[in-house]
Amino acid sequence: MIKSICERLGAEFLEQTPIAPYTSFKIGGLCDIVRVNSVELLRELLATGLPFRVLGRGSNVLISDSGLSETVLLMGEDFAAISVDGEFITAQAGAKLSDVCKAALEAGLTGLEFAYGIPASVGGAVCMNAGAYGGEMRDVIESCTTTAGTLALADLRLSYRHSIFCDEADKIITAAKFRLARSDRAAIKARMDEITQSRLDKQPLDLPSAGSTFKRPPPLTDGTPVFAAKLIDDCGLKGYQIGGAVVSTKHAGFIVNSLKDGGKQGGGATCTDVLSLIEHVRETVKQKTGITLETEVKIWNS
Repeated sequence: MIKSICERLGAEFLEQTPIAPYTSFKIGGLCDIVRVNSVELLRELLATGLPFRVLGRGSNVLISDSGLSETVLLMGEDFAAISVDGEFITAQAGAKLSDVCKAALEAGLTGLEFAYGIPASVGGAVCMNAGAYGGEMRDVIESCTTTAGTLALADLRLSYRHSIFCDEADKIITAAKFRLARSDRAAIKARMDEITQSRLDKQPLDLPSAGSTFKRPPPLTDGTPVFAAKLIDDCGLKGYQIGGAVVSTKHAGFIVNSLKDGGKQGGGATCTDVLSLIEHVRETVKQKTGITLETEVKIWNS
């Protein structure tokens, strides 16, 4: 049924294909994958009543070594149009967030600089209320179009790494509208360059990962901020390794996938390796500090 819908609407259907190459962790087994190319396709697929998972750039997920029984709807270059209208930018869910930032720069619009370098699709960024460097998506979202209609900012329930889409799987993001402001292009470019350099200096961008593995813990009772990476580092866990999964020696908040043969054969870690390492880190930090770390990366099992 899915294959016939895809053929009729000109979408690519990949049957029992490794999902690992479509994730930033480079981990995951065999899945049926649909490359989404239209809202019509999404609506027809949803009408079948079959189970689906929606994947953007796969930068915040860890997928089972056994793959998934659900079909994966891949939001990517076939569903990635970006348009600028005055101080507003509208982008389809599959557009790269970095491309939206570049469009804002070209138009002399400020507000999205914080998002430059976040390896997410527009849909994924909205779903997780992605943020960095003092900004987050709820600061710039005007509205969001879904398979169930258009939602205004207030309806999205955006909070720390959370949105309505985390709770209501029947709504799939198809596009987002950003409200920005006019500014000097040179100033926008300077801030984007500054953020890029900071990421290069501080994050292990040379190895596959899912970004920050753990959420930022709440502050202490006296208001002192708490950072997951510092807790992990203070517990002596930098470089700790299980199988091919390693706590980054550059940034303890990242668990990275070590590569075989200098990366020529892809990732060396399995989902099981990463899950075991996550649990070891959580148990060690809890035992030594009393603080329970909550994972930010989404774990997908069938």
